[in-house]
Amino acid sequence: MLMRYFVLLIFLTVSCTGSKEKKWVGTIEVYDPALNQLIAPGSQAEIMGEGFDWSEGPVWIESAKMLLFSDVPKNIIYKWTEEKGIETFLTPSGYTGIIPRGGEPGSNGLTLNANGQLAICQHGDRRVALLTASFTNPKPEFKTLADNYKEKKFNSPNDLVFDKQGNLFFTDPPYGLLNNVNDSSKQLPFQGVYKVKPDGTVILLVDSLTRPNGIALSPDQQTLYIANSDKPVAKWYSFHIAGDSLSDAKIFYSTKYAEEEKGSPDGLRVDKNGNLFATGPGGIWVFNPEGKALGRINLPEATSNCAFSDDGKTLFITSDMYLLRVMLGGK
Repeated sequence: MLMRYFVLLIFLTVSCTGSKEKKWVGTIEVYDPALNQLIAPGSQAEIMGEGFDWSEGPVWIESAKMLLFSDVPKNIIYKWTEEKGIETFLTPSGYTGIIPRGGEPGSNGLTLNANGQLAICQHGDRRVALLTASFTNPKPEFKTLADNYKEKKFNSPNDLVFDKQGNLFFTDPPYGLLNNVNDSSKQLPFQGVYKVKPDGTVILLVDSLTRPNGIALSPDQQTLYIANSDKPVAKWYSFHIAGDSLSDAKIFYSTKYAEEEKGSPDGLRVDKNGNLFATGPGGIWVFNPEGKALGRINLPEATSNCAFSDDGKTLFITSDMYLLRVMLGGK
């Protein structure tokens, strides 16, 4: 039986100290009782920051107790801490050219490598890069990890993940190009999914997805999940990782785009038990490892990505103009 736990779309409540007003948004929709073990019924998304153009790519930095996330159109990486809230962390973040440009030039997906360094998908510079400056004194100083395939520039790297061996996997849709897929500067005839080996070798894994977007690994590192954000064919895919190639391609879950529900499959993360928290139409979809939809965190704005805190007890969400968090741990 479909169970729904509704809350007011946006409402205010005063914190227990009475000194700070908190704002909440959304509803929890339960398709399967198993969701109650992951998110307690009645949980809500708390607004941690707002007023962004398009928030994206959150990553938790345990060493600094901070969350970093991108505002793609503004070419800024922001940070959030419990003590100070939202602050600018780095600008420029994704486009370092001197000629002003519009569109979505900034950083998108963010993650950490095995050494705790920040790896960045840079739309404007059309590369995946490593921040070489420190977290305590951030400056726009980067090392290129990959910027081309067979001497042709990438479109605009979007989301990324490292495996335990140091291999980098990332998606490359055209969203960062000024005219999207029809941009005159587009050099590749497809939207690719790539693997970059520790020695810098770039391997094309998939060239058949129309808009590859979010990407994540299963806990055993054997399965690669990829979201296709093309609304007419909105799907999540799973692939078996076989060395330097992918096999056993499957539609993990398919959903029809509804006009009343904002968003499409975008960023996704996998918890320690293999459950997927995936942005999609209407908010964050939650799937078990077998591809069964357990429920959804319904949100009023298109939702781009999410990230877990180091202890797995908090889910941070970037949703259009908002930065949100949901406390995890069911009944």
